[in-house]
Amino acid sequence: MENTNEIIPFWKILIRDRRKILFLSLPLLLMDAFMKLLSTEVNYFNERLAIPNLLFSIMWIGIIITISLSLKGNLGRIFYALVFLFVYVLFLTHHVYYPFTGFFFSFNLLESASEGKSYILDTVKTMSFFNVTVCFFCLVSGIYTIIKFPKSRHFHSRRIIVFLSVFVILHSIAPSYLGESNSTLQWDTWRNPRNIYENFTDGNKNIKICGLYEYSFRDLYMTFFKPDEPDNPEELKFVEKLYSTRTMHKPNKYTGIFEGKNVIFVQMEGLDSWLLTKEDTPTIHSMLDNSIVFNNHYSYYTGGGSTFNSELAVNTGFITPISFTRNAYSFNYNYYPHSLPHVMKERGYSANAFHMNDGEYYMRDTNYRNWGYDAYNSLIETNDYKDADYNLDRELILNKTFYDKMFKQGEPFLHYIITYTPHTPFSLDSSTGKAYSKKAYGEGVIPPDLPEEEVARLYASETDYMMKLLLEALKENNLIDNTVIVAFSDHYLYTLKDKSILEKYKETDDNRINNTPFFIWSKDMKRVDIGKVNSQIDILPTVLNMLGVRYYEEHYVGRDIMDELYVGYVFFSDYSWYDGVNYIQYSDSVGPDVIQKGYIDKTNDTINNLIKKNDFTLKYDYFKRIQDAKKK
Repeated sequence: MENTNEIIPFWKILIRDRRKILFLSLPLLLMDAFMKLLSTEVNYFNERLAIPNLLFSIMWIGIIITISLSLKGNLGRIFYALVFLFVYVLFLTHHVYYPFTGFFFSFNLLESASEGKSYILDTVKTMSFFNVTVCFFCLVSGIYTIIKFPKSRHFHSRRIIVFLSVFVILHSIAPSYLGESNSTLQWDTWRNPRNIYENFTDGNKNIKICGLYEYSFRDLYMTFFKPDEPDNPEELKFVEKLYSTRTMHKPNKYTGIFEGKNVIFVQMEGLDSWLLTKEDTPTIHSMLDNSIVFNNHYSYYTGGGSTFNSELAVNTGFITPISFTRNAYSFNYNYYPHSLPHVMKERGYSANAFHMNDGEYYMRDTNYRNWGYDAYNSLIETNDYKDADYNLDRELILNKTFYDKMFKQGEPFLHYIITYTPHTPFSLDSSTGKAYSKKAYGEGVIPPDLPEEEVARLYASETDYMMKLLLEALKENNLIDNTVIVAFSDHYLYTLKDKSILEKYKETDDNRINNTPFFIWSKDMKRVDIGKVNSQIDILPTVLNMLGVRYYEEHYVGRDIMDELYVGYVFFSDYSWYDGVNYIQYSDSVGPDVIQKGYIDKTNDTINNLIKKNDFTLKYDYFKRIQDAKKK
């Protein structure tokens, strides 16, 4: 029967039962507080987080206690114990997993649990005394609360209904404090708290946003219970047909020319083609004499950010989707068995990435690990810099920790280095400008205001100096004869405020403005100039062929540029394309010239199919589907 006390106003019940509520809340509040303390190491802050984080914690703790106190007899104790046990196991797992990996646990990791079971003991050993103490204290407080749990003689259904209603209302309101989600694809979607919460692809940031309870239950829902978006039969049919055949790439005269060599990829931030001069970048300019030089290379901008788009393309062979709105870094749980680091590690290579910025930027920590790298190494996180010297590309080599990881860890190795200095603002009054001036002119000396173009040239010379240091380090460590350098720019210098600078040096009326440097250097090579048009997606299959890796062409969107049958072209996010002669908008037609029109129509179809291949493979995580089908 219902208890007559249930007609008492709800707020009076809260006052009457305040001691019970506080007693049962203590273990739950302790775990939430210690999780917040643990997550302070996550380098993510937004002023909008405080209110929803607090609301989520109050709502979940409130509903747990309300149900526990409203169930009759020992049912309340059992419910409380089960919820506490569930949350505590996750709490303990976070305290074991996060210090060891730098990532908070997510249920999707259970799919690879068998691969990590041999490391469980090692991860437990890494727990600090403080974390062990915290976990033990929370466990003891929870057990004590369960033992002393106050019994209820009645089932209070109305109390549950009222608080469930309050919970639903508050839970629908709380996310609004995170602001609006991006309605269009933007480069910084990765740090918009509303997008992070809705997409739920970044566990570290979601812990900061949600707190322990919302994160735990939302993670459970998103992983196991969220309905899958309905598959589009036509899209699936397209990719199924695409991957039903496998074409082994045929050898050519460049196959295996670098087989067994160490390989260093250098992604040169904003190093535009007009900056590769003997005066601005003498080291790189001289390297071209011993390189395969791709004169018609394009690194194009996409709505999701061109820097990380290039990283995705070069490492996986795929680019930011064009036909639907998703950022490149949001596919951090996709399966990439044919990525650059996975392929090279199968051949005994170590694989490390190096950059100035921290791992949360563009979700690099998560993505690089997912692609197969042993580690993503951050200058900011490696060294306690007292000034902005970490913005200088030279630090990628001069930093002792980086130097030892690059040149003292044995062979063979794959390094992926991302430079930074040629970045906005192009002013010597900026933090980067002051750091550069200190090195170039002396402490406290900043030259008079220089034109933006001149500062851009100075920043390019800093990247060039890094390349000089890289070559010297290879020589010092007897690695230069057995190492190949793959160098390319992530985008043209679109960050210049004065766009008239670009008009002096580049075609600026259409997408051909995206022309950027790309070359492959080896010490004793004689210069070879390649005129075929190509882009970021062609780098991976081209380099794999030169490293002697046999692969199926269907695994990548791009082609081996050195394939004699490949004529070369680049396509852009507006479906336009360029083949070195024709620049064609997707809707272009060519009057009575039937032959030319036939060629354009055929290429339009090719481009359209490549974009569908790229987008649908990512959308449906199709390589994972293939793997799952093989297991059945």
